[in-house]
Amino acid sequence: MIKGQFRIKRCNLAGVEAVVAETRHSFPRHTHEQFGIGVIHRGAQKSLSGRGMVEAGQGDTITVNPGEVHDGMPIGEAGRSWQMLYFDPDIIADISLDISQGKVADFEFTRPVITALPLTHCFLSLFAAITAEDATDAALRRDECLLRLLASLAPGQEALSKRPAVSGAIARSKALMDDDPAAAVTLADLAGESGMSRFQLLRGFARATGLTPHAYLVQRRIHLARHLIATGIPLAEAAVASGFADQSHMTRIFIRNHGISPGAYALAMN
Repeated sequence: MIKGQFRIKRCNLAGVEAVVAETRHSFPRHTHEQFGIGVIHRGAQKSLSGRGMVEAGQGDTITVNPGEVHDGMPIGEAGRSWQMLYFDPDIIADISLDISQGKVADFEFTRPVITALPLTHCFLSLFAAITAEDATDAALRRDECLLRLLASLAPGQEALSKRPAVSGAIARSKALMDDDPAAAVTLADLAGESGMSRFQLLRGFARATGLTPHAYLVQRRIHLARHLIATGIPLAEAAVASGFADQSHMTRIFIRNHGISPGAYALAMN
């Protein structure tokens, strides 16, 4: 078996990415800007999640929230395979409003791993419908599956506040990087923005976000690069515009986080 094979499939709904993967790759801690939901087809993996360490095996549904720090390692030598759908937050907010009859736009997956055969079947139907080339015939089934899937996963009595609260001081340091991920920034800059010492900032930032400030900045830069590449900007230009030293630097981080090269991603998206 090859070390990793990732394919991005075209979707008939804007704001959605579909990924098919078969890999032994171990992903480091990283985040996504989108909501992710998928199904493990073969093998198993263990991963850090917003609810601690979890394991998922064949047939399990897996989820991740925007900004949720997670990783992923295969269990055993054979690796694992999965299908994933990544949704822009606006899509999920719109559906959450629909489900709650206009009351709630906020949504959060509260279970990183779910063992439920009906849910697995619902996801597989959604994946088939959302990647179908004939969007006209698939649109009704796609929308039905998406509503049913998210309704079954909508937060119930479980509190959504299990993540540590982000203080105003930490939020200000995050905003400094969010506003311009490509800009050079030092720990002293972040500490000054937050009104904390460098050590206080480092410790508080990691406790609140699950990432060190440097790791968070790298995530913001790779998200920016992904957006630029999806618009057709040449890879070398995207690397510089995102704050990376050069294209090779961006490529190393991109592959490590996403399991696919920027060039392959560009071909899939353009």
